[in-house]
Amino acid sequence: MSVKTTTLPSGLRIVSDRMAHLETASIGVFVGAGSRHEHLSEHGLSHLLEHMAFKGTRRRSAREIAEDIEMAGGDLNAATSTEHTAYYAHVLAQDIPLALDILADVLIESTFEASELEREKGVILQEIRAVEDTPDDLVFEMLNSAAFPDQPIGRPILGTAERVSGFSGDAIRAYLATHYLAGTIVVSAAGAVEHNFLCNEAARVFSRLPSVCPEWDPAPAYYRGGDKRMKRRLEQVHIAVGFEGTPYSNPDFYALQIFANAAGGGMSSRLFQEVRETRGLAYSISAFHWGYSDTGLLGFYAATDPKNSGELMRVALDCFGKAALDLSDAEIKRAKAQMKVSLLAALENPAARCDQMARQMIAFNRVLAREEIIAAIDRIDTSQIRAEGARALRSSPTVAAIGPVAKVFVPDRVALQLKGI
Repeated sequence: MSVKTTTLPSGLRIVSDRMAHLETASIGVFVGAGSRHEHLSEHGLSHLLEHMAFKGTRRRSAREIAEDIEMAGGDLNAATSTEHTAYYAHVLAQDIPLALDILADVLIESTFEASELEREKGVILQEIRAVEDTPDDLVFEMLNSAAFPDQPIGRPILGTAERVSGFSGDAIRAYLATHYLAGTIVVSAAGAVEHNFLCNEAARVFSRLPSVCPEWDPAPAYYRGGDKRMKRRLEQVHIAVGFEGTPYSNPDFYALQIFANAAGGGMSSRLFQEVRETRGLAYSISAFHWGYSDTGLLGFYAATDPKNSGELMRVALDCFGKAALDLSDAEIKRAKAQMKVSLLAALENPAARCDQMARQMIAFNRVLAREEIIAAIDRIDTSQIRAEGARALRSSPTVAAIGPVAKVFVPDRVALQLKGI
């Protein structure tokens, strides 16, 4: 494996993978802090900080940041998730120092100028309203909120309009001082990159990062299950059903990933074949399994004609329940093949590889070898996968729905449908 890792005396971790025949490199600075690290008074700060990153520093205006990277033909981006925040650049190999300099500049030297802050708050308020206008996005926020009520992990990443409107530059700086520390950050690069050169440049530009260890960990997450629905005059009802999943640190994580893929991860899956192809109850239906550091969420989502919502849920739950009892070796073989293709595809794309390595460093403090992951997937047998699926389906159900929701099952009805699993 061509992956190399280094931990600097400050605690900053650096990981790289040189990919032969590439002339460009993807570079990411990943911070091990996301929306679940926020106190209630900070809800939405992680995402606001990500938005403000490219809005001006002591050395560069917002326009100069854009001009400097685009003059080299590169691009910048950023993203906030539940458990980390990432800042990306993609450049030619010779411009890696420029990319690192800009990324360090925005993380360490941002000024959070008042007029820029107010303008970006307005952008985020529009983003929040866009989600509220998009039921197939909003229903997942509702599902997460119902599954993990009154917990940071259950709150929407974007925050609320009220909270976001009230944030100041001082609030952002205080959050930075708590979470943006050398020991929480991973610099990841893939493509045309030399590891020693990357380490030297990263050490130089990030030398002003505080090297103290983080003192605050997020509260443990507890899956509860519940019901959240919103009546709206829509042509379809959007339905998401969830159960307690498995943390990515748990040895059974891959078993539940395979179960979700086999039950509803593709056009040959039981959910798609029965709900879409045989009965025509939805244009599409899919299963998912989200793994966090200490919990997870298994479920499925579909949109359907309101008059068909009860039948869709009955059929989908029947597919899920029977899968936990009688998934075949052939179905599991297909699901494993899909997972392996996704893994190998990431190894062929520098941006995906950069992201993959950084997430693994944050999660496990090491990069998992391709062979190790494939071996872990191959070791899991049919009985393990069925058992893990059954365990999840015996947990308290979560139901989220938007639209004409009268015929959508309540969680007790979902549990009754799965009785005997």
